[in-house]
Amino acid sequence: MPVEPLSRQQIEDRLAELPGWSLDGGRLTRSYRLASHFAATAMVVHIAQVQEELDHHSDLTLGYNTVALSVHTHSAGGAVTEKDLGLARRVEDLAPGHGAH
Repeated sequence: MPVEPLSRQQIEDRLAELPGWSLDGGRLTRSYRLASHFAATAMVVHIAQVQEELDHHSDLTLGYNTVALSVHTHSAGGAVTEKDLGLARRVEDLAPGHGAH
């Protein structure tokens, strides 16, 4: 089933429910700061597990004590879709368990 791109207004309305997430260059993005490199690495592994479960993957960057995500849907021509917002919601829900802010 094809995934439909969302309008800018739909994206902005949904981002109101995802503090810290933004639309940047046609992608949803978010960065998190953690207490240590080990904590950041653990969060990356957890995000990777969620992405495999959803079969939807972001660009994921691990820094010393940071994790950054950037996501859009390739099958929708690089647009933002419900799949991206669903992944963002799942990551936002798991972040506090890693002490991310």
